[in-house]
Parts: sequence; C-alpha cells; structure tokens
Amino acid sequence: MNSIDIELVSVSKSFGTISVVKDISLQIPKGEFVSILGPSGCGKTTTLNMIAGFNQPSLGDIRIRGRSQGRVPPERRNIGLVFQNYALFPHMTVADNVGFGLRMKGAARSEIESGVASALRSVHLENYGARYPRELSGGQQQRVALARAIAPRPSVLLLDEPLSNLDLKLREAMRLELKELQQQLGMTFVYVTHDQEEAMAMSDRIVVMWQGVIAQQGSPASIYRHPASSFVADFIGKSNILKVVGTSEQEANIDLRLSGSATSLRAKRPQHSQQVRFCCVRPEDIVVLSDSGEADGRDVNRLSGTVRRVVNLGPSLELAVEIDPNVLLTVLARSALSASLPAVGDVVALSIAPDDVQVLPE
Repeated sequence: MNSIDIELVSVSKSFGTISVVKDISLQIPKGEFVSILGPSGCGKTTTLNMIAGFNQPSLGDIRIRGRSQGRVPPERRNIGLVFQNYALFPHMTVADNVGFGLRMKGAARSEIESGVASALRSVHLENYGARYPRELSGGQQQRVALARAIAPRPSVLLLDEPLSNLDLKLREAMRLELKELQQQLGMTFVYVTHDQEEAMAMSDRIVVMWQGVIAQQGSPASIYRHPASSFVADFIGKSNILKVVGTSEQEANIDLRLSGSATSLRAKRPQHSQQVRFCCVRPEDIVVLSDSGEADGRDVNRLSGTVRRVVNLGPSLELAVEIDPNVLLTVLARSALSASLPAVGDVVALSIAPDDVQVLPE
C-alpha cells in the first residue's frame, strides 16, 4: 500500500496570463497533519482546490494514493472538505447534514445511521442530531461541518481556513480539538491557513508558500528555529530581521556587520557556504541583563541600548530597544520580572548567544 496519500509533481496553475502556483512538488504521507501556510494571494487555496479537483493544474500532476487524478472528478477522489463558511444546509437537521455524503454515495440506511452516530461522537455532538444549524453556536456548526466531512470515512480531509470565522478563544479551543480528532482518526489532514499560530499548534509539518512557490517546509520547530529566508523568519512568529553588509569568518563562528550601524553580531558559522544578506534574532532569545548580571558563555554578544517602548502582553513584556539610531530590537521578557525591568528612556545591557543568531541568504 502506498504510504504517500497526496503527491504534487511539478504542479503549476495559471489563470490567463496570471501565474498563481509555480512548479511546486510536495509529498504528504498517510496520517500526517500538514498545514499550507502563507499570506493572501500566495497560492495556498488554489493548491488545495487542485488537490480537491475543483481546479485542474495547468502543468504537472496530482496523485492521490499513487493514482493520477487528471481525469478523476472531485466526488470520486474520496476526499472530505471543510470550508470557511461551513456550508451547512439550513433546512436539514444536524443528522441529515452529517449523513448527506453517505446518502450521495448510496449507502444503506443502517450504514448512514451508524456513520452519522460515529461522526457526531467524534466531535462531541452525539445529542444534537435533531437540531437545525440555526439552533447551534458557531463552534457547534463548525463541528457539524467536520462531522459531515468525516462521516463517509475519506482517506484525506482538506480544510480551507475553517476557524477564521470564530472568535479567538473558540479558535484556540477548536484547534486543539482538530488535532485530537486527526490523531484519533489517523486521517491525513491538509489545512490551509494564513494564521501561523494555528499552523504551529496543530501541524506535523508546515509548508510555507510565497508568491506561488514553496518557500520552506518542515516541522514547526525546525521552521521556527531555522528559517530559510527573511520572509519565512518574518512570517513565522516575531523576529528581529537585520540587514548584513559585511562578514568576517572565524573558526566556528561568523561576525556580521549590520547595515547602518557600528554594531556587529557573532553567529554560529553555517554548515554550508552561503552569501549572508540578513540575520534573524527571535525576541525571546535576547536577554535583558541586570546591573550586575553577567552573560553565560565566552562568545555571547553584549549590546547596550535605550528602551523606547514597553508593551505589557500579560505573561510577557515586549520592549523596543534602540541599540543604534538605525537599529531597533524587539525584546521579549517575562512579566514576572517586571519589577526589575527598565522603563522607557533607560539604558539597558542585552546579551544574545551566537547560536540564537540565524544567518539568512535572502
């Protein structure tokens, strides 16, 4: 049995003269939760629609479980779909909505009843079968849409920004439920979103798209800690992205001269030789030193700057520290240390470990 559920082979898509997806290749193994992440217009929804069969590639091939889908209509691809707007039938009960796909497949009545009951149990709505969509909250409607998609037991579930219409707390609760459901079912999920926190929280693998191409793919941790470009570093979490105008290589490290500044940062030397155009430092990797504090390690970058802004984020404080007229660093510090943290206008000492300075070629 093929362990790859979905494979895109050199797939491109154009609408007239506009190229939306450009020669992307991707393999999604069975049982993996993959998020396709990127800003509006990057090609992620077009890619999902090609997998679903709503759009055909201009070039390349899409294979599901090893079979080319070039002539296979959407209803014969054994794929479940969950949309942003839920698309529930208002005149049908919850049970009838959930059983719709099974009825369209011509399933026996007993199979439909069993499938509906199982799907509703999976989303914790087993007592809601007789209700209508208008009698449900937004979160409950989303669960019904999920139940309808999984009731026919597809091998793959495609989700197009399904949580974007929910409020923040409900979104956070639903993304945990989605991940638990995916693990429970052992089903392949392909999830399209522009929300990097959603992708980080749920995914086994993230595929970052930009301008129609795959900018980077990998585990959430690897993409966050080792972005391949300034775009990925900026899009995934908060980052200090600094332009580099010169380098000096040491035995194990590389010194980076920052643009418009007398400041240099020492970074761990990259494994492969590459041109360095930018460097990235995550705000939480910058340590605010006390007056008597000493940074750990011999090669820690020591900086001095003036606090220009303090933002209380609840569990953490966000500081904007100007280390040079043209260089402003965002620093994240735990709120538990707020009594000792400086105020706007104070001069502070900072430290950054070389391992936490990521060099970027673009």
